[in-house]
Amino acid sequence: MAFKIRRIDYFYTTVKDEPGEGYKLLSVLADLGINLLSFTAIPIGPEHTQLTIFPEDAAKLEDEAKKVGIALDGPHPALLVQGDDELGALAGIHAKLYDEGVNVFASSGVADGKGNYGYVLYVRADDFDRAASALNI
Repeated sequence: MAFKIRRIDYFYTTVKDEPGEGYKLLSVLADLGINLLSFTAIPIGPEHTQLTIFPEDAAKLEDEAKKVGIALDGPHPALLVQGDDELGALAGIHAKLYDEGVNVFASSGVADGKGNYGYVLYVRADDFDRAASALNI
């Protein structure tokens, strides 16, 4: 089972829950040359959506966001796993974290349908070094 694990940083921003808000933010980020590794959007109450941005270059996102007035919460550490899509591919990763007492408090993943997957693991900042050590990164 071939896979790669690395640290990534993510940021939150909140927008009104209205048509086009995700599009507007993604368009601005693209215009600024911000390459994303992952992106999620979840509702937070009846009128707002929290967007989670995983940039390839966190410093560039922070710098460019300040210039255009995008309020960001972060950076926060996460783990990005990319690998061959095989049955049980993530079980070994979770077992190593469990053995070290590291709690994965959230995760999100997707397979590309061509034999590969991407998976983001959220661990608490105070657990991050132990998680990284357990996963040899």
